[in-house]
Amino acid sequence: MLEKRISEYIERHTSDEDVLMDALNRETHLKTFYPNMLSGKVQGKFLEMLVHMLQPKRILEIGTFTGYSAIAMAKALPEDGLLYTLDNNEEIESFARGYFEKSGVGNKIRFVLGDALTLVPQLNETFDLIFIDAEKAQYIDYYELALKKLRKGGFILADNVLWGGKAVYDDRKPDKETLGIRAFNDFVKEDKRVEQVMLSIRDGLLLIRKR
Repeated sequence: MLEKRISEYIERHTSDEDVLMDALNRETHLKTFYPNMLSGKVQGKFLEMLVHMLQPKRILEIGTFTGYSAIAMAKALPEDGLLYTLDNNEEIESFARGYFEKSGVGNKIRFVLGDALTLVPQLNETFDLIFIDAEKAQYIDYYELALKKLRKGGFILADNVLWGGKAVYDDRKPDKETLGIRAFNDFVKEDKRVEQVMLSIRDGLLLIRKR
């Protein structure tokens, strides 16, 4: 009960979504099977603020879903900034593209459909910020590819690192996603190439800086 009250308090004291983001949020909940995959108001605003603070020119997002997080970050990009967002789910393509077109920042977004493990090495870019929010069992693979494309001093942000608490509490039969998140968190903790801080925003975010 207390956790729910704290969550509601945080929501109330975070800037409201604009009309388009509110519509995207609502339609995602109405038309998709797993609407909880959406970044949502608090995390979306955090992503937007982070881009304002870091002022990146190139962002890579691994995992698009319905496009909420991509739009949130693109809104804070400078006019010459560019965000690549990758997803292998063909069913969400028209949904996400439709909102990119209506967002007013669609010119800053490049949506590429396909497997990120294949696509990332093909991107001829060096990124300032990379957001990982795709298949949890493959987080370490995404991370290794991301580091190769990230400039020195750049940042990686990984979502769902608490995984509904499953990353923390013992489970005799953890699923592959839980095992993937635990392995990723431990892997980054021991990686001397980076420094990191774990944040308890929403389902957990791991902010990683490449040394």
